[in-house]
Amino acid sequence: MREVLFVAGETSGDWHASGVAAALRERAPRVALVGVGGSRMERAGVTLLEHTDRLAVMGFVEVLKHVPRHYALLSSLRHRLRSGVVGLVVLVDYPGFNLKVAAAARAAGVPVLYYITPQVWAWGAGRLREMARTVTRAAVILPFEEPLLRTHGVDATFVGHPLLDHTAGAMPSRAGARRSLGIADDAPVLALFPGSRNQEIARHLDRFVATARLLEGRVPGLRVLVSGAPGITLDAARSHYPLVRESSFRVWRAADAALSKSGTSTLEAAVAGCPLVVAYRTGAVSYAIARRVVTIPRIGLVNVVAGETVAPEFLQDAARPDAMADALAPLLRASSPERQAQLAGLERVRAKLGSPGAAGRVADMALELLR
Repeated sequence: MREVLFVAGETSGDWHASGVAAALRERAPRVALVGVGGSRMERAGVTLLEHTDRLAVMGFVEVLKHVPRHYALLSSLRHRLRSGVVGLVVLVDYPGFNLKVAAAARAAGVPVLYYITPQVWAWGAGRLREMARTVTRAAVILPFEEPLLRTHGVDATFVGHPLLDHTAGAMPSRAGARRSLGIADDAPVLALFPGSRNQEIARHLDRFVATARLLEGRVPGLRVLVSGAPGITLDAARSHYPLVRESSFRVWRAADAALSKSGTSTLEAAVAGCPLVVAYRTGAVSYAIARRVVTIPRIGLVNVVAGETVAPEFLQDAARPDAMADALAPLLRASSPERQAQLAGLERVRAKLGSPGAAGRVADMALELLR
């Protein structure tokens, strides 16, 4: 049986792809797994051709700086696809690069399974035609994506959100999370999620910290935690708060409320049941371009899935510490109407994410295509 080639170009993709790789390894131990990914994929049995640390960039302008590296990698993958050793390509997120890999796979006659597809519901609707032409099957993680893609000729299946795989049976209790972090049961706790990439942290951290300091003046005894991805370090001069790595759900469960960058982390809040405020800042040029191409009224995934504003959003210059502190203050009060309304909204979002087992469902789809 020929090899399965995974391509996941950043930390989150590595996380999700590793679950599929592990499930494939259980179902078909003899199948060779190779790919572009990170340490989690490697631990799951994937032989890496390139590490994600060299690839992860954000923004329209920032991507341009990495074009030569991406072009060289794409050329290498095209050669591998044409060699006949690849029986299936599994693409995970990273659409700017992965759609090119899909086209190369189609040209080489190799089937393509796309897991966590491009967010065509937000922008880049023209990609739907490209996906219909190059993607054999799509495994989507948001419920509204399946009918949208099917309408445009993509064989899509909603498999549930992978966050539920990573939390099934492992979600800490509030008391347990606090105990492990050395926080008293009755202490008010604010969590900061500035991002998993250095670019995000550079743009968010100072404003997030300033927001926390304002709230410390309003909420007696407030404890503040910062959640950080593996490999992330924070300048002590910019943040004196404790940094908790690789335990985002422990932080979510310990917190009474959180200030988070937009993206998948907002869905983590829904799964953990932690009220939040969403903020996001990017480069001026990237933002100007995004304003022209983004077609949805909200950017926080928790709000996109809800179809309404569950969590307040603050974008670009609107992400002011005073405004974000005003929105967070009532969420830190146990009996406030704002907190109770948001908790109900987060529960509705959680219910829409499906059931655990996404990685296994994707692995089953992969074996069908491989055989």
